Amino acid sequence: MKMNNIELLFQGQNIANATIELFQYDKKTTSISTRITSVEPAKNKDFVYVSIGISANQMPETLYFKITPVDAKKGTFVAFPILENNSYSPTGLDQSDNMYLLFPDRFSNGDPSNDNNPAMNEPNADRTGIKLRHGGDIKGIENRIDYIKNLGITALWINPLLENDQKKESYHGYAATDSYLIDRRFGTNEDFKNLTQKCHENGIKMVWDVVYNHWGLEHKLFKALPDSNWFHWSKEFVRTNYRAETLMDPYASDIDRNTMLNGWFDNHMPDLNQQDPHLAKYLIQNSIWWIEYSGIDAFRIDTYSYPDQKFMSDLNTAIKKEYPHFLLFGETWVQGSPIQAWYTENNGLNKSFNSNLDGVTDFQLYFAITKGLNENFGWEEGLRRIELTLSHDFLYEKPSRNVTFLDNHDLSRFYSVINEDFAKWKIANTMLFTLRGIPCIYYGHEFLMKNYANPDALVREDFPGGWAGDSINKFDSKNLEGKELEAFLFVQRMMQWRNENKWLKDANLKQFVPEDNTYIYFRYDEKNAVMVVHNLNDESKEIKLSRFAESLHDYALGVDIISGQAIVLKENLEIAPKSSLVLQLTR
Repeated sequence: MKMNNIELLFQGQNIANATIELFQYDKKTTSISTRITSVEPAKNKDFVYVSIGISANQMPETLYFKITPVDAKKGTFVAFPILENNSYSPTGLDQSDNMYLLFPDRFSNGDPSNDNNPAMNEPNADRTGIKLRHGGDIKGIENRIDYIKNLGITALWINPLLENDQKKESYHGYAATDSYLIDRRFGTNEDFKNLTQKCHENGIKMVWDVVYNHWGLEHKLFKALPDSNWFHWSKEFVRTNYRAETLMDPYASDIDRNTMLNGWFDNHMPDLNQQDPHLAKYLIQNSIWWIEYSGIDAFRIDTYSYPDQKFMSDLNTAIKKEYPHFLLFGETWVQGSPIQAWYTENNGLNKSFNSNLDGVTDFQLYFAITKGLNENFGWEEGLRRIELTLSHDFLYEKPSRNVTFLDNHDLSRFYSVINEDFAKWKIANTMLFTLRGIPCIYYGHEFLMKNYANPDALVREDFPGGWAGDSINKFDSKNLEGKELEAFLFVQRMMQWRNENKWLKDANLKQFVPEDNTYIYFRYDEKNAVMVVHNLNDESKEIKLSRFAESLHDYALGVDIISGQAIVLKENLEIAPKSSLVLQLTR
């Protein structure tokens, strides 16, 4: 691989003073192709850093480290396999993809035998508690691949699957306790690898949810520290202030900036110090290992604003060096487009270094849609809030790489946010699937699951039908009724249309300033175009088409992608009250 000099971390009683040698298969011949380049004791003498250089001529084989303690006559051999590269090359995601986010513990229980594990801190599944583990697992996801594919999904983002052996609230996965192990209550490493392969066989890409800002209190390398410098410490517990703007604010105080970066996200999540070179290498190697091992296509990077940003740039660079088309998008739950854009690559805003981050979770567009559809039309309110937010795209090199959404595992369900106004729900989803960016829906959104994130566990409900004995199975659309079924068929049709029009991958966007509570924009390339019209009024509106001549050109006909109805484009276009219209334009 491109990274041929790697660092290994060995643990053992007083191992820092041991002699470490590297041998080939016979345990007698010193390895020629791969050599030990350095041995560095950690501050904790029960750990030692061993660097090895892997030659380009190295063939796949199992090597052996011989570890001989001080004054010992015999050493212990530890096998270390050099593996062949994965033949799969990650393709990344683009704005022609449809992403689906699911919470693994709450999606589907395919293997009840792993629900309970007496060796773990939360040993038993219990569906009666909203913050307890419920038993969803990898096998359950695998069993539902047909459902996901039939919906029109081309990329699957799963909330963290790594071992989370915390003493409470381990269900959410964001406090890892072993960086190389899938949580046994979800399955095995091999199970995840097989799931990824099955997704690929069905045209679905895999998005891995990663956390570089913190681990869990029960992480093996927090309970036994190689070096205290791996974490941020203070005399008393200091929580981050969550103020991302302090990183680029020219007037920010040192204490506020340091609290943002070095404070703990929560009292059970020790804050990692990525400026430690050994920890930095550990995190980067771990990331590349998972990509290579399982064939992941993209990373969603949790709490992107909080780690050391120079480290994040180095991490992104290392991953891109191995996998040029791999997509990296960070969670930037911040306020304001300039702050959000600051984290993305080649933006010219960060004068210190290039982030090398492809895109972000587009909270600014989320805020604009949720606020805009819930307020009256005004100079910068309502539909104009959405248009104004998109006008800030000059801040990004490639805004098309931002991931767009209407809800997720931390946010209130959109149907509740929109006050269960189904007409507005359809308008918002039309925007989601026709504006720039990579659209993502949260499991259950497709049939109007609802609730408020107070607490957030309330929006992490079980998918009805994911457990044997559930009273209703909503994986079967025959069990959806009324607006639920209409919503499902609407989302499915929008995704199918996107899958039929791969030119959207590189499509441009042209928007027209909203007038009279209507909003019109076009997606287009040299050969294709769609006209999207939104009307938030309680009455129908006549749209004068002459205003849009620069985009309509000689298009004479528009086909409604939902109904299939052909509409002749003359002087005016009528749109029904509180509705959207997506017209595929033809000459």
